[in-house]
Amino acid sequence: MSRGARRWAVVAAAGRGERFGNRRPKQYALLRGRPLLSWSLGSLLAEPAIAAVVVALAPGDRRFARLPEASAARVRTCEGGARRELSVANALRALESEARDEDWVLVHDAARPCLRRSDLRALIEGVGDDPVGGLLAVPLGDTLKVAAADGRCDRTVPREGLWRALTPQMFRYGLLRRALALCIDRERGVTDEAAAVELLGLRPRLVRGRGDNLKVTHPEDLALAGAILGAAERR
Repeated sequence: MSRGARRWAVVAAAGRGERFGNRRPKQYALLRGRPLLSWSLGSLLAEPAIAAVVVALAPGDRRFARLPEASAARVRTCEGGARRELSVANALRALESEARDEDWVLVHDAARPCLRRSDLRALIEGVGDDPVGGLLAVPLGDTLKVAAADGRCDRTVPREGLWRALTPQMFRYGLLRRALALCIDRERGVTDEAAAVELLGLRPRLVRGRGDNLKVTHPEDLALAGAILGAAERR
């Protein structure tokens, strides 16, 4: 880790979670009595090496202020955008008076409540002083099928060498701002920050994480996430 480089975190929480099919935004769905966003923020705030967490919120969001984490000294907010890269870019802009190009930024999903402290430390240590940065990921265990237009299996994709991207994803502040600016300029929507960095011709490092660092996408994922958190508490 570069001497003097600080670590910041960003949580992209401006999405509507349309696939989730709930009246309230997905990040506020309750899991064991707490909104998903509360769990995700708590995981980051448990790491004292993170100087501050910027949460990108949807315009007019009135739910965030009710979270206990909203009043934490290290939590800040900004207005998010219609797409992920716009929200993260806005959050980085909110840090521009404090963050330096060589600082690190960890970007985490609002609906990924099962991040463990050990995975967070593994990412920080695994990336180290990598010139590009990296992300938590796990090797793909399932067989992948490509669907044809008629709903039948068109072909099978070999899973060798395929990894499932997780968050947080960790990159230098200056590099990530350049990558996101390029995405926005080219109108290239991305679903994670590593994809934006790849557009610069760079190859992020894969740091193996836990497969139970689940992203809640569908309502049935809540039960699984609850079971994961319950098992972690019992341990």
